Amino acid sequence: MSGDLKWNKILGAGLATAFVILMVKEGTAFIYHTEAPEKMGYFVDAPEEAVGGAAEVALAPDWGTVLPAADLAAGEAAFARCKSCHTIEAGGANGIGPNLFGVMGGPLMHASGFAYSDAFRAHKAEAPTWTLDEMDQFLTAPGRHVPGTKMSFAGIRDTNTRVNLIAWLRSQGSGGMAVPAPDPARQPGAVPAVSVEGEAPTAGAEAAAGDAGGQSGAAPADGPAGQATTQASPVAAH
Repeated sequence: MSGDLKWNKILGAGLATAFVILMVKEGTAFIYHTEAPEKMGYFVDAPEEAVGGAAEVALAPDWGTVLPAADLAAGEAAFARCKSCHTIEAGGANGIGPNLFGVMGGPLMHASGFAYSDAFRAHKAEAPTWTLDEMDQFLTAPGRHVPGTKMSFAGIRDTNTRVNLIAWLRSQGSGGMAVPAPDPARQPGAVPAVSVEGEAPTAGAEAAAGDAGGQSGAAPADGPAGQATTQASPVAAH
């Protein structure tokens, strides 16, 4: 009889232990309940556009003016938000995104072994090179500029921050990328050229287009400076 009571006590103790563990687990889940974010990605606070208002056409940066005056230290600080996905050192390994040494002036898809998205492969036909304008537009809103990109970064809406970051990226292995001459059509107060279907471009647009890639920021095709940019790799090219 005593032997039966002994086994009953052991079984009861085991059941009580299992019950306590279950209660602790459920209680912990209730106290520390979390919900998944509605939208993944790095959030960058930016003012919303006025609802119902006319869309403001912003002038592209005048790279010949803003690059020489850019704050490289601020650009390096801005790159801190990119370090979780990218390396910048020469010969650095690819991470979630490709290594970015020499990115400016380089091809859109450069890193051997990196799995570029189909969206980037398609975008390459439209923009094969990381020009200054291309990088600026991509950093402003990656998902809008390259729909379907795997990069979840929301973008940098502040123009000065983008200019500083692009200037710093250029200093990391892209020194052969020429700084274009200042463009009066991009100076403050200039009226942006707006293309209207069925109408010819304005004189200002023709002048800007005739600047043989000046504001596009393409590297020289010949000479040591041009050779230096052939090692470039794209920023956040997913």
